[in-house]
Amino acid sequence: MKKNVLIIGAGGVAQVVAHKCAQHNDVLGDIHIASRTAVKCQQIIDSIHEKNALKNPGVLEGHGLDATDIDATAALIEKTGSQIVINVGSPFVNMSVMSACIKTGVAYLDTAIHEEQDKICETPPWYANYEWKRREECEKAGVTAILGIGFDPGVVNAYAKLAVEDYFDKISSIDIIDINAGSHGKYFATNFDPEINFREFTGTVYSWQDSKWQSNKMFEIKKIWDMPVVGESQTFMTGHDEVHSLSQNLDVPNVRFWMGFGDHYVNVFTVLNSIGLLSEQPVTTAEGQEVIPLKLVKACLPDPSSLAPDYTGKTCIGDLVKGTKDGKETEVLIYNVADHKDAYNEVGSQGISYTAGVPPVAAAMLIATGEWDVKKMANVEDLPAKPFLNLLNGMGLPTRIKDANGDRALDFS
Repeated sequence: MKKNVLIIGAGGVAQVVAHKCAQHNDVLGDIHIASRTAVKCQQIIDSIHEKNALKNPGVLEGHGLDATDIDATAALIEKTGSQIVINVGSPFVNMSVMSACIKTGVAYLDTAIHEEQDKICETPPWYANYEWKRREECEKAGVTAILGIGFDPGVVNAYAKLAVEDYFDKISSIDIIDINAGSHGKYFATNFDPEINFREFTGTVYSWQDSKWQSNKMFEIKKIWDMPVVGESQTFMTGHDEVHSLSQNLDVPNVRFWMGFGDHYVNVFTVLNSIGLLSEQPVTTAEGQEVIPLKLVKACLPDPSSLAPDYTGKTCIGDLVKGTKDGKETEVLIYNVADHKDAYNEVGSQGISYTAGVPPVAAAMLIATGEWDVKKMANVEDLPAKPFLNLLNGMGLPTRIKDANGDRALDFS
């Protein structure tokens, strides 16, 4: 069994991860949180104590760390005796943190694909540009590295695997639909790091259609989906991490990702993008200062973690899967509904952070018990779906299915 967790990052998702680790420290052991800003680690620790979240008395410590420093990260892993690293820092540090895990022989988990600061929407499949190049290195070191284990990517990959295993003989399409029907009350804000959020939408929208890559522009392809609880919602086809693994790992000719956007978000985004304020390339001001417009916009927007206290409403995220079963056309929606206020009451974060932060803790528990300790690199669809979804059912992210037999909860116990 592996024990003791080091959490990299101290944002809204890290807060959820830390709270959930605390709730399950009988399985996961010591909990350490590391961030470039050590005071943020302490704030998370304070919130855990305020909510009496530790299941058992145990170690809960914060550390200052520059996660781009491989040697410093490796030294902290060894100092803390951590055997599982949950990386929920910026995707810019993924390769550095993974290197430290390989160097020390400990398990690695992340929730988003690696990115380089000066590059956006590289050649698909994105995982082949960085992560998959290190498969042999991980396997040689016997290191379990689970990629994209948030909600999307992550849980939606497990939904796709479940569909393959239990509901279809042949799948023709997977449409991943992400609807946030909540309201944060601000004029404009992003639900997670604005820099990462905008980078998703300023480049090429890649989708997998007819077993090949198709490229579109952001907000070019629009569709209305009628989803459980949240109802009819406007979405746009968007590039996203899970398309880049599901398209390669599952024999499915069409994999698309749809994200909900209101007209106000689209209008503000379009203005910012049109005048160059979402560019990741530096510009020089009249005073001779070099600035990156995207970082300036980020500095002007609300911190996503500050949205949590006043956030209301629900999210609905799921996979609409179509194909054949026993010679008949079949369609199923496998999904989850989360509540922003419930998330805040439990862990002090809004629902978007909650859906992203709970899954890596469930995965860490499966590594700790050995079920997912595969000692090589894996995407979520490479792993058994049911043990993971069963844990999530009891951790605040229950799975539901809607098909010809009705709309019901799925029980994997």
